[in-house]
Amino acid sequence: MKIYCEPLMRKIDLPDGIERIVSLVSGFTETIFEMGHGERVVGVSKYCSRYVNHPSAEVVGDYLTVDLSKLKSLRPDLVLLTTGVQMQLALHLLQEGLPVYVLPLPKSINGVWENVMLIGGLLNDVRSARELVLKWQEVFLNGRETHAERPSAYVELWFGEHVRTVGSLSFVNDLEEYAGLKNIFSDVVESFFVPPLKEVRRRRPRFIIFFHEPDFPVDPYRIVGSRGWDWEAKLIESTVEAGKNLIHDGPSMMRTIQWLREQIWG
Repeated sequence: MKIYCEPLMRKIDLPDGIERIVSLVSGFTETIFEMGHGERVVGVSKYCSRYVNHPSAEVVGDYLTVDLSKLKSLRPDLVLLTTGVQMQLALHLLQEGLPVYVLPLPKSINGVWENVMLIGGLLNDVRSARELVLKWQEVFLNGRETHAERPSAYVELWFGEHVRTVGSLSFVNDLEEYAGLKNIFSDVVESFFVPPLKEVRRRRPRFIIFFHEPDFPVDPYRIVGSRGWDWEAKLIESTVEAGKNLIHDGPSMMRTIQWLREQIWG
């Protein structure tokens, strides 16, 4: 079948029945498993094992690089990637003749759910994709706090040594909102940007949420202390663990929002 891929601005030739999938995005991998099609996954990134248990799938690379010979040896019907920094890799694999399909980085929780539907279309199982989205929406809506004034929150994301915060064009912002928080930078029309630390101090959020990776751990209490942030705020640590990862867009986000609500409301 030929299917149009908007990020690549072209039609992609894919088999009518996709049986051998390589997913280089952990959120997509987890989605495929949650839909009941984990047996089709033959290749993954080294990060996918954080969210699915599939010992028979070959690790072919990470988020930005792959072992091309190993990837080709798997004879995939479909290689899934996303936009942003993965686009260069996607274009390279496309030039190598691999059946690449690119899904967009979500700007909101609705973008996450749309990607689930797109995966359902690729796997010819829109029904399971729709059921997953409806379940996800129910978790987000049914547990939503309805306080008249939501407490303010600042999110600090450490990608290695690079620190970012989130604006309104990120599903992380939506995750905060549905958990009952108010992102102090929800008025900034960006996805991720370098945090203006003086502005954080001026706005004095009630919650400060840190995300960091295991290869580059940070000490939130030391950081806050070194900046002289001396107002009363609760610190919350988010990690790559499934159900506690603010930046992971797979189905375990349903557990993440429940965990975040517990941190906020007790």
